Amino acid sequence: MHIPDGFLDLKTCIGTYLGTAGALKFSLDKLKNNFAEEKIPLLGLLGAFIFAAQMINLPIAAGTSGHLLGGVLAMLVVGPWAATIVITAILVIQAIFFMDGGITVLGANIFNMAVVQVFAGYGLYIALQRITKSAKVSVFLAAFLATVISAAVAALELAISGTIALDLVLPTMIGWHLLVGLIEGTITVLIVSYLERVIPNRLELLNYRVGDCGAH
Repeated sequence: MHIPDGFLDLKTCIGTYLGTAGALKFSLDKLKNNFAEEKIPLLGLLGAFIFAAQMINLPIAAGTSGHLLGGVLAMLVVGPWAATIVITAILVIQAIFFMDGGITVLGANIFNMAVVQVFAGYGLYIALQRITKSAKVSVFLAAFLATVISAAVAALELAISGTIALDLVLPTMIGWHLLVGLIEGTITVLIVSYLERVIPNRLELLNYRVGDCGAH
């Protein structure tokens, strides 16, 4: 889903940088005195896995690509605030050292994958737990839907910038990311299920139930 340099106009680049900066500050403020040190190794392993998974790209439209995002997986394991930071770090490294995306559009790529996907997944997971009472169903649907939402936001950014007409880019991005979302949802469920077995009660949001939101 990385948008390349030159595909967004100045106002969209500035707007997404500002939105991203606000989300990062909010996340860092939330993490102060509220992140267990024993989760740092898990955070590192999680970041390495997501970094590798994001490097597998499928070309889609208007120069963009589709790949696993990992935001919902990170959110479930370490919480939304830490997930935003770790996905941001991954995207910065990719932009600077691997030319995946670019510097001018880095704000947009972070916004789409580290902010929109993480917090859409966060809200969806909590809402779905109220409806389904099934962690696996909630995990799958949250990852699937958050991926599609992120793709729709990227399409809107391209359309607002005049890169490609909305009626062309939106169905293409959403159509491809329905498939990407199915894969992402499945992989997220498999990894979360495995982690729940090997490190039970250590996943930040998997055991969330109605009324627990204040703890996160």
